[in-house]
Amino acid sequence: MNESPSPHKRRVRYSGKNPRGFAQKYKEHAPALYPETVQKILDSGKTPAGAHRPILVEEILEALHPGPGQLAVDCTLGYGGHAGRLIPLLCPGGRLLGLDADPIELPRTEARLRELGFGPDVFTAHRCNFAGLASVLAREVHRPADVILADLGVSSMQLDNPSRGFSLKHDGPLDMRMNPKKGQPVSALLAQITATQLAELLSENADEPHAAPLSVALAGKIFTGTLDLARAVRAILSKRPEEECNLSVRRVFQALRIAVNEEFEALDTLLKQMPQALEAQGRVAILTFHSGEDRRVKKSFEAGLQSGIYSALSAGVIRAGEEERRANPRSTSAKLRWAVRAAAPNEACVPGGASLPLCDKNDLYPPPSANRV
Repeated sequence: MNESPSPHKRRVRYSGKNPRGFAQKYKEHAPALYPETVQKILDSGKTPAGAHRPILVEEILEALHPGPGQLAVDCTLGYGGHAGRLIPLLCPGGRLLGLDADPIELPRTEARLRELGFGPDVFTAHRCNFAGLASVLAREVHRPADVILADLGVSSMQLDNPSRGFSLKHDGPLDMRMNPKKGQPVSALLAQITATQLAELLSENADEPHAAPLSVALAGKIFTGTLDLARAVRAILSKRPEEECNLSVRRVFQALRIAVNEEFEALDTLLKQMPQALEAQGRVAILTFHSGEDRRVKKSFEAGLQSGIYSALSAGVIRAGEEERRANPRSTSAKLRWAVRAAAPNEACVPGGASLPLCDKNDLYPPPSANRV
């Protein structure tokens, strides 16, 4: 007896003109099928769900001045926007190593770049955060890089996906880990931390002016999700203006995200490794998004210039221009700094010793002039 064919399953219909949930935005998740819809979203200054718009691309390319035959490292591969522009400039004969700690987004980005025609001879992906730069270079190419880029911002596809625990728009688990398989989520951190520790964390990681009252009320508490924590912060600061409360919510989320991902520790390691990771006259560009990151990069670059490690630095920070800020509001807080390695012979590029957090073996030139501040 022949089995009757299964009935056609219709796509779920959503109330209203446009779907609101991240998972419901099927057109935005399939830009090749719905290019007009995606373009309308881009034209409105927004980022399509599941996508990311690279920031300061032209300024970064001007700072790094990549050329044929060079070895480049994108320490924060993300959605692959910067890498997609860098790789063609390295050809023929060049290669880009892409690092990213996110086990969810990295395979998607690798597949996306493969579809653009970038084979293993010009691009390889490595599951590792940027603290593992020296380890990857020593293992994969046995030489320093000519070009190094690090974009320290959180990608839009992470921020906008409620299931990752970064979102302020929609409720999700209070997680915020770049690699959900490593470390502890924010919910566990808050449940265990003391008020004194939390106050220090909020001040150091986000310059939060209300760190004292927030830490007393939040430390040791259990929160059911991202919106539960956001409501708690607003309740504590209920007598403050709404915009001030919203800024504090964002700063609290930022500080906790930095903590669970050990972002400052990873950045400090990257900056220490940079002189050995860069070839003589090699170039590095680092894109930061808040003062804690920028202070570290600025001090490291300036100290390197004084000691003769670097021969040139950007004259202040480079920011997105008015047109880019209008088209992509998330570029507003971005700060770009670059440095050039001195021409003296470079030391051997080896991992920085057992004290440095390396990759898990199982996780696998003219100076720019625009928009200086």
